[in-house]
Amino acid sequence: VLIVQHISPGFTDGLVEWLQGTSALPVQVAAPGVRALPGNVYLAADGFHLGITSDGRLNLTQEPPENGHRPSVAHLFRAIARAFGAQAVGVLLTGMGKDGAEELKLMKDAGAITIAQDKDSSIVHGMPGEAIQLGGATFVVSAERLAAVLTRLTNRDERTHS
Repeated sequence: VLIVQHISPGFTDGLVEWLQGTSALPVQVAAPGVRALPGNVYLAADGFHLGITSDGRLNLTQEPPENGHRPSVAHLFRAIARAFGAQAVGVLLTGMGKDGAEELKLMKDAGAITIAQDKDSSIVHGMPGEAIQLGGATFVVSAERLAAVLTRLTNRDERTHS
């Protein structure tokens, strides 16, 4: 599980600590060259775009911000589309702006399962709303249903709409 969170610098370690206390999965800040292991969660480091190679190694870059953000969801989704195509699942949650919306569509076009958070459960429906408008979401789900949908999809490799 790779996560890009738009968060103020200095707060990523606190988010990781909080997630470690609430998740059954190991959670850590992404480090360059580390092989992403199944069942582990990696958060983009402060000030770095997060990517992944086809052999599962994490890469971090300080390329210019995208959509006003570094880390950018757009950067991660492009890397995932290139590296894993139809073997990936992309999720775009509540957020202002459009970061990751076009790239979620890119993932979908590459055969990935894509999920956008629904308007009712979003605090700000900008990012997921843009993805939905572009036709980038295979599924539109509430935050409350997300875990169940992901579990069903990953356990059954279901590729149809629900």
